[in-house]
Amino acid sequence: MKGIVLAGGEGTRLYPLTTVTSKQLLPVYDKPMIYYPLSTLMLAGIKEILIISTPHDIDRFKSLLGDGSRFGISLSYEIQKDPNGLAEAFIIGEKFIGDDSCAMILGDNIFYGSGFRGILKEAVRLAEEDKVATIFGYYVQDPERFGVVTIDEAGKPVRLVEKPTKPESNYAVTGLYFFPSGVSDRARKVERSARGELEITTLNQMYLDEEKLHVKIFGRGFAWIDAGTMDSLIDAADFVRIIENRQGIMIASLEEIAYINRWIDREKLLEVSEKYGKSPYGEHLKTVAQGRIHYEGNQL
Repeated sequence: MKGIVLAGGEGTRLYPLTTVTSKQLLPVYDKPMIYYPLSTLMLAGIKEILIISTPHDIDRFKSLLGDGSRFGISLSYEIQKDPNGLAEAFIIGEKFIGDDSCAMILGDNIFYGSGFRGILKEAVRLAEEDKVATIFGYYVQDPERFGVVTIDEAGKPVRLVEKPTKPESNYAVTGLYFFPSGVSDRARKVERSARGELEITTLNQMYLDEEKLHVKIFGRGFAWIDAGTMDSLIDAADFVRIIENRQGIMIASLEEIAYINRWIDREKLLEVSEKYGKSPYGEHLKTVAQGRIHYEGNQL
């Protein structure tokens, strides 16, 4: 399976913070925002990842992340010239995806919860073996701000609506999607919506119409933050700070995940940790290399 991080857009809701830099390069407590969606794909076991961003931001991502080798992954880059909708990512990334299945995550989405790795692995399995797409629902108080999924008593999706004026469900569709092979062909069939975009909801509806869409609901104890507003950006930073300081772990430590996945060895981990100097991030990586972190039930 391949992975895509869609890190485009102008971030206008965060002006003036984003007038000279990408939203996804802003800090969320102790690391750049894009580390969090990257960590989600890595926890799913995905090693080949495409980052899509704007013409004026793409080089900043390259400078920050390079070719991905220090994380044990392979990173590629493409440009989205205009914000034409989320489904366009699969058209832009068509050559990158090839005949593989593909996961996509929005660059401002942060996930945290027990058992997350297992949930992601199951979504990969469904896409690769059963040819079924997976989306994730999360109960919210303001569903009119999101794409919304209605599910029946058996937990199966029955309807998808993009930013409904009168929501019939409180389950927002999060910015994380898993699709079987052929998603680019389907994305090319998506027609522009009334607001002129290639909506991801329309793409998801194609799979729902064929009964090939699975919905996993994130329940109590699971956190999903769409860090695209001033308040949610602060909420995300506070959340990460509290979890890390109280539990003594680090969320979205890419090199740590690579090490646990055995994509890099201890020598590489120590080498990388030195480049972070005496920062808390660098010191944490040294602690990991020394075997002083235990992972029973912990979310990376």
